[in-house]
Amino acid sequence: MNTALDALPTPALLLDETVLQANIDRMATWARARGIALRPHAKTHKSLEIARRQIAAGAVGLTVATISEALVFARAGFDDLCIAYTVWIDAAKRPLLLDLLRLARVRIGVDSAVSAARLSGAVPAELRDRLELLIEVDSGHHRSGVRPECAGEIADAAQALGLRVVGAFTFPGHSYHPEARQAAARDEARALAAAAESLTGSGVDVAVLSGGSSPSAAFADAGVLTELRPGVYALGDAQQWELGAMEPAQIAVQVLATVVSRTDAHVIADAGSKMLATDRGAYATGFGRLLDHPDARITALSEHHATITGLDAPIGTRVRLVPNHVCVAVNLSDAYACIGRDGAVTVWPVDARGCNA
Repeated sequence: MNTALDALPTPALLLDETVLQANIDRMATWARARGIALRPHAKTHKSLEIARRQIAAGAVGLTVATISEALVFARAGFDDLCIAYTVWIDAAKRPLLLDLLRLARVRIGVDSAVSAARLSGAVPAELRDRLELLIEVDSGHHRSGVRPECAGEIADAAQALGLRVVGAFTFPGHSYHPEARQAAARDEARALAAAAESLTGSGVDVAVLSGGSSPSAAFADAGVLTELRPGVYALGDAQQWELGAMEPAQIAVQVLATVVSRTDAHVIADAGSKMLATDRGAYATGFGRLLDHPDARITALSEHHATITGLDAPIGTRVRLVPNHVCVAVNLSDAYACIGRDGAVTVWPVDARGCNA
């Protein structure tokens, strides 16, 4: 392990700059070769520095999850943002939305006439040209989103209120299964094609058909999609590893931890749920993986302890743990300890940490 890490207290959120940049460049090259616009989801990394690198590599803008998250990036000069979420504008969110629209061009997702009406009532005429709507459709994840053939009905309601609809988006979240990545991409393409037909029938000039998850990105249909919104690809995590979407060498983020206890059956490291989070998909083999010990497994988490089996390591050994879900793990830390190309460690803040509203 890099000797520059020896001075870091554990647990610490590590970021490998070389691996990060390679991931950013690889996805940008892939999208460019297929003529698909890349709009990375910044909720994964929550970092202005990483976002700048994504834009420099060719991304057309950023995707975010919340208005407060969008504001962090807009105030730093990112002026083309998509909130890929059905936002309900309440009294507290309205001034934030107006501040955002004064700083950036914003697309917002809606999947109901009532949400569109709420947006219409919140945005004054002088800011309407800064706002575009995407109709969210369900492509098989069965979370939010309307049936694709109903996209036109929502567009009709939004347009009647004077809002501008430019297309549709979906999240093929059912790609998070080892056998479902390619099938989810096919579902995504079918749903967006059907949504486009429905929107065209409602008089929408469809400019954007946006999809993408990191597991399904490799199978995205460039004949249908105009835009891709993967997030985890830049950092990687144990989910992508176990899904076969990323190799261990492509995982840029780990949690540095120290073995603090051991028994005949397991060792204990000093990084628990408050660093790694507790996400565990049905297909996952544990609560995370060890980058340098692929046969070991994190079998249990408490707040500050990880129970690891399959690792024969003395107390004091430092290990690199790979979180199952990097988006949540990043949001638990104030900063990355970034390992530079020269081996030096610098601090990169998690700029949008905690921006959940």
